[in-house]
Amino acid sequence: MQFRTFLKPLAALVALLAGVAHAETTLTVYTALEADQLKAYQAQFESEYPDVKIKWVRDSTGIITAKLLAEKANPQADVVMGVAASSLLVLEKEGMLQGYAPKGVEKLSKGYVDAANPPAWVGMDVWGATVCFNTAEAAKQGLKKPESWRDLLKPEYKGKIVMPNPASSGTGYFDVTAWITLFGEKDGWAYMDKLHDNIAQYTHSGSKPCKQAAAGEFPIGIAFEYRGAKLKESGAPIDLIFPKEGLGWDVEATAIMKGTKNVEAARKLADWSASKSANEQYEKNFAIVAYPGVAKPNNFIPTNYEQLLVKQDLKWSAANRDRILAEWTKRYDGKSEPRK
Repeated sequence: MQFRTFLKPLAALVALLAGVAHAETTLTVYTALEADQLKAYQAQFESEYPDVKIKWVRDSTGIITAKLLAEKANPQADVVMGVAASSLLVLEKEGMLQGYAPKGVEKLSKGYVDAANPPAWVGMDVWGATVCFNTAEAAKQGLKKPESWRDLLKPEYKGKIVMPNPASSGTGYFDVTAWITLFGEKDGWAYMDKLHDNIAQYTHSGSKPCKQAAAGEFPIGIAFEYRGAKLKESGAPIDLIFPKEGLGWDVEATAIMKGTKNVEAARKLADWSASKSANEQYEKNFAIVAYPGVAKPNNFIPTNYEQLLVKQDLKWSAANRDRILAEWTKRYDGKSEPRK
């Protein structure tokens, strides 16, 4: 009897320790990834790391960046994943990121990984500009298809173009920095002044302008290639235009927040994010991924897409972000859609 009495608490202790050994860690992950990407990425990660669960906090790039900066003194996120490298460079300058070299990081394209050792952020994929052009609506309205950014200044497009607000959207911000890079500071703002005359609305989402164009709300939406390709694939009456002057772009990347209490779990997510397995997930959505040889041709995106990207300095984009957004907001924010 005494032996059985001794065994009961011992068994309870063993069960408790087993539970601790298999306890799950939940990571709070801030992201600007598209909602339809999150489910697949999470399922793949959690199948490989079943002891770590993800709790997403999702919004557009600019809003996520502002939220992280506002929480600097009391960080709420463990990891940032699928956020523009130009935003992560701002966080890095503020000392908010914890450097970490994920397993296999040396296999990734160096141009898409932070140069620091260890890197503060590691790239996942590249997303870049496109113009979604509703051919059905254009035919009704007698509009010709634009071929260049400058074509969008033609009077016939007045009130027929939507684009993302760069203060909210990473897509909008890389459009603005690309125009400044392509045309120069003075002429870049002059270009945007004229484009503003033709803009019907600035959205707070990088994908929304293409969705609006696909739905026929507006004939032209400045967006990014992934959303455009997905909509065209689903049968939307749109053509994707890749303006001949060059395309704005940024890198979606992953970083660990300094101060996280879940360092080991955060590193597991960073390891997965840099893995071939993860890049095979990204490839389903993007023409360019960080892991060489994984990307496959897309019927709606040019095979030379990477060569069409503007020679853009992401560090410059990060360093000048506040100045550029303040100037843009002063000039153009009157046409932004109401914030929810």
